[in-house]
Amino acid sequence: MAAPWHGTCSGQAVIRTLLVCVLAAQEPQPDFVATYNFVTAPVTVRDSRGRIVNGLTEQDFQLFDKGVPQKVTEDEVSHPISMVVAVQASGNMEKLLPGIRKLGNLINQFVLGENGELAVLAFDHRIQTMTGFTSDPDQISSAFKNVKSGSGSSHLNDAAMNAIHLLRTRPRERRRILLLIAETHDYGSEVTQRDVSIEAGFADVVIYSVGVSSFLASLTSKTEPPRPNPIPPEARMLPAGVIGTLTTDSQGQMGNLVPIKDTFKANLNAVYARITGGREYSYLTQRGLEQAIVDLGEEIHSQYLLTYLPSNREEIGDHDIEVKVSKPGMVVRTRTSYSIAPALK
Repeated sequence: MAAPWHGTCSGQAVIRTLLVCVLAAQEPQPDFVATYNFVTAPVTVRDSRGRIVNGLTEQDFQLFDKGVPQKVTEDEVSHPISMVVAVQASGNMEKLLPGIRKLGNLINQFVLGENGELAVLAFDHRIQTMTGFTSDPDQISSAFKNVKSGSGSSHLNDAAMNAIHLLRTRPRERRRILLLIAETHDYGSEVTQRDVSIEAGFADVVIYSVGVSSFLASLTSKTEPPRPNPIPPEARMLPAGVIGTLTTDSQGQMGNLVPIKDTFKANLNAVYARITGGREYSYLTQRGLEQAIVDLGEEIHSQYLLTYLPSNREEIGDHDIEVKVSKPGMVVRTRTSYSIAPALK
């Protein structure tokens, strides 16, 4: 296939240029153009005591794509960070939000780094954009301070998907990171955990989380009055001979309780972190919350960025990634997979 024409045709062009333009216009064009991107795998290496290991080179790593060894390079070029922080702002978070509102300056100082940018979302049953991508410390701080508690729902998956869509708008040379500050479960989202995982893989988004203990949230939340029974007392079916009382009426409210099965849902924060190569943090005190942010920044800025062009890139679909380190006793964490989509016509 001939190289694409980058010139222009005008009435002032020379005859040779005009002829080339005409021939190029007559040449049949391909139905689609397939392009292959390099894959970047952010890798965190810790020793047996959990300490971050620095000073490794690309010769210390082995990377396998669907079991096939790949030639990797350690990308030492600076890649500025684009981060979205999604904060759960449901009603049960009301007494925990004051501590979270203080995180703006801390994230700006320890996580974003040079030329980093941040967007902030707050979510209950809605997803609210507190600020678009910005590097302004005052705007970042203000965005966190303006997060307010809302309804009793927590659409974690919907918020994660919204954040990934925001990150897809950022240039590919930037590191795309999502930080969830939320409970570990989803209540009411339209999209599923699988939807979010697939989209994160296509968009090269690494997901970290600071998990809010559901038990802690329940202890600090306001007790909401039970919802009134929509069926009037005179229309409720009672056993023969039983008279409706306050006691029987309260028993009729049992339908407002959360089903037992909902208390055993998967830890979404852990799932997203494992799949994308991020990490899940947790906390019980304000000091623990702030330390989690500091540790997150240390990890992100100590990662090795392994880059490779897959030798098996013609294989459409999911590609598993495995990274090994030649030195013994090392614990390696990276994204577990990515996906190659078929070329569009």
